[in-house]
Amino acid sequence: MKDDTLIRLLAVRKIYGRGPTAFEALKGIDLTIDGGEFVAIMGHSGSGKSTTMNILGCLDVPSGGSYRFLGVPVEQLSRDQRALLRRHYLGFVFQGFNLLARTTALENVELPLIYRGEPAAARRTAARAALDQVGLLGWEHHTPAELSGGQQQRVAIARAIVTRPAVLLADEPTGNLDSTTSREIMELIRTLNGDQGLTVLMVTHEAEMAAYARRVVNFVDGRVESDRRKEIV
Repeated sequence: MKDDTLIRLLAVRKIYGRGPTAFEALKGIDLTIDGGEFVAIMGHSGSGKSTTMNILGCLDVPSGGSYRFLGVPVEQLSRDQRALLRRHYLGFVFQGFNLLARTTALENVELPLIYRGEPAAARRTAARAALDQVGLLGWEHHTPAELSGGQQQRVAIARAIVTRPAVLLADEPTGNLDSTTSREIMELIRTLNGDQGLTVLMVTHEAEMAAYARRVVNFVDGRVESDRRKEIV
């Protein structure tokens, strides 16, 4: 039977190490995410939220259980196949921006398209369009050092969406920003979700940021403690 669900975790476990020193980071996670959702994943350090994000982002594989992306069992894919899935379906935003310091905003946004082998003219057109989406048209030739923290994160978001991914994975996207800029970034992410239907999975420890999501999943000791849907603030 064909599975149209975007993401499905089935009894996912993750164990690090072996023998008496083995640590079970995930203890049987069941989680289903449909296309177009905005989900905040919360939990204290060591709760399993970052491990889950790594598995969802195809950066790691489960020790047990199954991760299905559009019905495909990701844990059965080779390393190269997982890399292709990341390249074509996933966009990433990190707390530390991860921009190349000596590279302009436009060139930073172009990077994922270079990896996909897109022609130079098409890359520049797509990168400018992505910068326009995040409100940075006119800042194409500025390097990260010439941009504020909020502008740098906007460049990082533009880089994440330039490939038109199915899912945006955001790991503490406001962790290095002040409260006002954090709210601006969250409004941008919410707009990308609401207006364009981009599925957003965001790890955060801040309740104020999680309030922008339609759904909040809370992790405790490697398990899902709660999973609630709510109205947008």
